[in-house]
Amino acid sequence: MPRSASTLTVRVAIHAPDAVIRAGLANHLQFDRRITEVPPSRTGEADVTVVAVDSADAGTLDVLAALSDRRESRFVLVVGRQWQTNIFTAVDRGVRAVLWRDSFTPAAFVRALITVAEGGGSFPPALQGVLMEQVQWTHREVLTPHGLTASGVTPREADVLRLIADGKELSEIAELLSYSERTIKYILSGLMKRLELRNRAHAVAHAIRSGLI
Repeated sequence: MPRSASTLTVRVAIHAPDAVIRAGLANHLQFDRRITEVPPSRTGEADVTVVAVDSADAGTLDVLAALSDRRESRFVLVVGRQWQTNIFTAVDRGVRAVLWRDSFTPAAFVRALITVAEGGGSFPPALQGVLMEQVQWTHREVLTPHGLTASGVTPREADVLRLIADGKELSEIAELLSYSERTIKYILSGLMKRLELRNRAHAVAHAIRSGLI
């Protein structure tokens, strides 16, 4: 779960190609009481993991996966020269902020860490544009042809979830949507299996987080 940086100390782990770069990044955090550094060996305890790289490429994403395989992992990349990997995949791997080294400032660094710890993100304008283009392409070429929304839920599934959230029984939902009760059960079980949802309450919670209801 995202931490509230206004009330909790943000634990940060720093990984860099050499000790000098790592020490420089750590030095920017020493006098901010909102942030405490944890050793790289304890990355699993960090709220945010900083990774400094010369160039972001496919190998960088492998490094992130090796550092942490938790779905909730949040990374801040400090990138030197260029971006050579898929930004959509990077976000899926947990990248929540990118800072260019040539425009790096201590204030921007700390601000990015706090933003990411609170559940937000921070990307340079150019990468934001690329990310939005990839989101649009995915929606147009992948989701829409299969009748899915960005949340991975079809409109029909969304209707069922909304009515479950309203406290309706499956028989009532079937009547309201003009389906058989068996069809409603099929829709619900297919959704739960595809999204690995444990029960109806979990399905409703997913719908709420996705903004469907």
